[in-house]
Amino acid sequence: MSAPHESGIAAPPGRNVYSVSRLNREVRVLLERGLGVVWVEGELSNFSQPASGHWYFSLKDREAQLRCAMFRLKNTLVGFTPRSGTQVLVRGRISVYEARGEYQLLVEHLEEAGVGALRREFERLKNRLAAEGLFASARKRALPRFPRRVGVITSPSGAALRDILHILARRYPATAVVVYPSAVQGAAAAPALVAALESAAARAECDVLILARGGGSLEDLWAFNDERLARAIHACRLPVVSAVGHEIDFTIADFVADARAATPSAAAELVVPDRRACLETLRRSAQRLGAGMRRELRAGEARTAALGRRLQLAHPGARLQQQLQRLDDLEQRLTAAARGGLQRDALHLRHCHERLGRHGARQLLQHYQAAHAALHARLLRTLTARFALTRHRFDLAARALNSVSPLATLARGFAIVTAADGALLTDAASVHGGDLIEARLARGTLTARVTGRK
Repeated sequence: MSAPHESGIAAPPGRNVYSVSRLNREVRVLLERGLGVVWVEGELSNFSQPASGHWYFSLKDREAQLRCAMFRLKNTLVGFTPRSGTQVLVRGRISVYEARGEYQLLVEHLEEAGVGALRREFERLKNRLAAEGLFASARKRALPRFPRRVGVITSPSGAALRDILHILARRYPATAVVVYPSAVQGAAAAPALVAALESAAARAECDVLILARGGGSLEDLWAFNDERLARAIHACRLPVVSAVGHEIDFTIADFVADARAATPSAAAELVVPDRRACLETLRRSAQRLGAGMRRELRAGEARTAALGRRLQLAHPGARLQQQLQRLDDLEQRLTAAARGGLQRDALHLRHCHERLGRHGARQLLQHYQAAHAALHARLLRTLTARFALTRHRFDLAARALNSVSPLATLARGFAIVTAADGALLTDAASVHGGDLIEARLARGTLTARVTGRK
């Protein structure tokens, strides 16, 4: 039995009959799975943007057209507003709008055709050269602070050269300028730029090079995205400043060069210093140098004066003169002392000689004997007097001692009575009848027994 058709009408036996919606659905699945993501280039037409924010348009060429849809979540990333007649390049997936049975391209990315291709090539080359290390900041050289010559690689008839020459003459006229003419646009521009750069590097007559061109579209600036020029900049032995286009323009040459300037005029300001700023710096430096020199001169004068005074005090000639003067003084003092000593010795010798002449040896002996006898008599008299005085003092001390001695009391008839145990008796009540007592007299001791007491 055959399966009924989706509309409710039974299909003839042996036939697989599709409904319109089923066929459209299966065609959509086949297209989406079979083709996947595709890139399509064509002219944009019939562009519309309803309130939903989605974009609907057609891509066409001379022989056919293709319906396209780009939903709001995707079209917000597009950097420009599409207009009919614009040649675009899109990326998307083939699908089918089942309600109408029309196949369409669901666009995920949209860009202008020519610019998009160039931008893809730009990113591809940029990533490859970056991976090779041509953009590494470690290899970039510092620009000279005061260049003697500046080389400019650009078109000799372009406005960029006039701007550079004007800025260089105004800011730092002492710098010479060497122009290496080259084409800067078109197919011949990249080889010409490479040749001019290699010539400047070989001649080595400049301290820094400016690679310059005025503003333009991506196609106009494409020569500065050439790989040959990038490698020539990398191989150049001189510092290179890239000044291509305007501030928003970036080229491969900007990434490879040692420095990038937003405009040719900015490059001229970058490679040379400002004359007025230099003069002002020199003026301030001259003032500081003058003030420092004056301070140093004053300090040097003070040090010189101090050293002069010290030299006067410590000069070997002055010290030698002082020592000579002191030596003369000491010599005079020594001579005077020696002369005085000799005079005193001579006078003493003369006196001794006179005394010796007046007194002979016998007379001297008699004199000493008389002196000895007198001294002996004086000694005897002194000893006798001393002995008598000492004897008198001893007698006085003995009499004073005897006057207070217990023995003197005993000599007057008194006795010292003690008990048998040696205790001194002063009270008759302290002994009893029959006790032995001792009585010490002036001469001897008596032992007695108490027979009674009163």
